[in-house]
Amino acid sequence: MTYMSQEGYDKMIAELTRLESVERPKASAAIAEARDKGDLSENSEYDAAKEAQAHLEDKINRLKLAISEAKIVDVSRLSSEAVQILSKVEMTNLTTKSKMTYTIVSENEADLRAGKISIKTPIAQGLLNKKVGDEVEIKIPRGTIRLRIDKISI
Repeated sequence: MTYMSQEGYDKMIAELTRLESVERPKASAAIAEARDKGDLSENSEYDAAKEAQAHLEDKINRLKLAISEAKIVDVSRLSSEAVQILSKVEMTNLTTKSKMTYTIVSENEADLRAGKISIKTPIAQGLLNKKVGDEVEIKIPRGTIRLRIDKISI
């Protein structure tokens, strides 16, 4: 089971719909076009189209699985007392004194450019259940990072 926001769930549904209604027919058309070009045993265009279709079907199946395992979090029942999934955490790196803000989301919703980190990342794991004012040391691939939680919101 994967906990996620309604927004993240809706995006996955929209992506699945797009893949099934737009990309799948394109893949089938590419295969048909390549097949019409003759001998399939030496037709690299046909092989590439079949491979692209297989990748597309794999992506569709993974998306369907993620949707079936999704559990939408009722944001109205969340608290800003401690860090949890869908918490927006403002913090200070105690070494560099730089400010950072991340929202902790499911793996499927993670988007670093948008400030959304997966709940499975070391930083998110180190912040879970911590409160405003807590200082944490978190092991990351490049060493250890010291953070102070300044604000938690939903």
